[in-house]
Amino acid sequence: MVSSQTIAARQRFFGADAVDPASGAVRDDRVLVSWFGCASFAVAMGGVVFLLDAWVPRGLTSGYVPTTPEEVAALAPEAIFIGHGHFDHAADAGAIARDSGAVVHGTAEHCATARKQVGGAELACKELGSSASPVGERYDFEFASGISVTAVRHIHSARTARREGPDASTPMRPRPCLCDIRTYPPSFADAGHLARNLLAPEGGVLLYQFRLGDFVLTWHDSSGPLVDKAPHVLEVLRALPASDVHIGAVQGFNQFTNGLRDPRSYVEALRPKVFVPNHHDNWLPFMTARGEAFRTPVHAELARMPETERPEIRMLFDRDDYLAPGRLSFELSKS
Repeated sequence: MVSSQTIAARQRFFGADAVDPASGAVRDDRVLVSWFGCASFAVAMGGVVFLLDAWVPRGLTSGYVPTTPEEVAALAPEAIFIGHGHFDHAADAGAIARDSGAVVHGTAEHCATARKQVGGAELACKELGSSASPVGERYDFEFASGISVTAVRHIHSARTARREGPDASTPMRPRPCLCDIRTYPPSFADAGHLARNLLAPEGGVLLYQFRLGDFVLTWHDSSGPLVDKAPHVLEVLRALPASDVHIGAVQGFNQFTNGLRDPRSYVEALRPKVFVPNHHDNWLPFMTARGEAFRTPVHAELARMPETERPEIRMLFDRDDYLAPGRLSFELSKS
């Protein structure tokens, strides 16, 4: 039995029809994914609730994403999976883990950062290597009710030299969108939270794949220039089962030089049926734009793939698709 706050939070994130109003149990025949900004998602997979990243975007705005760390913690997630430790991915990990009892999964540095956020309080944490672990290393383990997890070390987005020739991608330079600061001005508390976490270390970068029955979900919160700096990681990704759903970062530092080539390289390696771009909303208005700016470039970039290998693209747009039950809902076969 869970609290009334958990039932309310789960109904808001996953939909009233997906959550038992008495027990708070989430239906176990679906994979339900709810976006709460940047690269953060709440997932219910076979009835098991967990988080991918743990930050409610705020600091330069307040209320742009219509939830709070307290409401996310009220989901009572069993785990938090951290992709990397920068503030826009893990700044709320410590508080959410402390308040919910969720087990943090990430590198040793991610765990240390989460504990520091809550004054050194002890948090349950499964360490998956450290920032010194070799790129391409993988970690395989079981998590809650038969979900198999593979974590793979890869690299953060980074600018590399412009590649010319027939395979070159068109640079993408969306104009920063300051409009949302006027509509959602930051509170003092939110600005202070951002300032305290702004310089959090990366601590290594992890991609996660979750498998339950025949269903495969893969997520990563950064897309590095693997083509240039770590091509062997693409081979590691190709060795994984093909993804039913791939949630992958498209905004990154290399978009200004090599467009969306790096996100495409992940899609090509992971072979998804459905691709969901993330880390593409207006979470940092001095630098970012709304997700609509990525619609045409994402479709154009993936159109370079052979038609038979091209996934369905499921775009998410801020603010309409924050906490949008049913937007990312997939049938789960446990056979």
